[in-house]
Amino acid sequence: MNCVVTGGTDGIGKSIIYCFAEQGFDIITCARNQMKLDLLKRDIEKKYSVQVFVLAVDVSIKEEVMKFGKFVNEIGIPEILINNAGVFIPGMIDEEADDALESMINTNLYSAYHLTRTVLPQMKAVKKGYIFNMCSIASLTAYANGGSYSISKFALYGMTKVLREELKTDNIKVTAVLPGATFTSSWAGVDLPEERFISSKDVADLIWATYSLSDRTVVEDLLIRPQLGDI
Repeated sequence: MNCVVTGGTDGIGKSIIYCFAEQGFDIITCARNQMKLDLLKRDIEKKYSVQVFVLAVDVSIKEEVMKFGKFVNEIGIPEILINNAGVFIPGMIDEEADDALESMINTNLYSAYHLTRTVLPQMKAVKKGYIFNMCSIASLTAYANGGSYSISKFALYGMTKVLREELKTDNIKVTAVLPGATFTSSWAGVDLPEERFISSKDVADLIWATYSLSDRTVVEDLLIRPQLGDI
């Protein structure tokens, strides 16, 4: 069984990989940093009886995403595809950098779109699989200084809804994961205690629990917030 995770060397993606490797899944992942990928591969394969396949790519570039998709297809049919890679650049629409929208659309939306399109034919052929898209509470509620990040996450949520409708009869489940503030490098430098944030392990554990439901049930939206509310 293969679990494909984009952006697997840090934060939520890394927690997901450890969670599914512990459950016996072989892992296929990508990130930009080859050294981090190699360290992840060695550690996972040392701790668990699974294989880890890694490829250094920049998912903001279409051709790189397509290369990773072909890499996945050569290894085998994915049981699970988790479109996790993303970037957060805060700013208001009229004040953010001129390329902010393009940068976040490329990474947060187009990467998921192109990778899904590349591996989906194999999943449809066997009528089996699960797609998780890492959306955000920013996919549901606009907020000041969210700018192009919110735009990209609203779009990813929309794509997730379309996939859910299109893939029902192919027996492929689709879930939008909508976490609030999670303790990752995106929040580096913020003067708040770690306990104020969601744990990335909690997000991974919830994805595993959602995947583990029977074939007759799907969680369409997995909404997760800090206990004390949004930050």
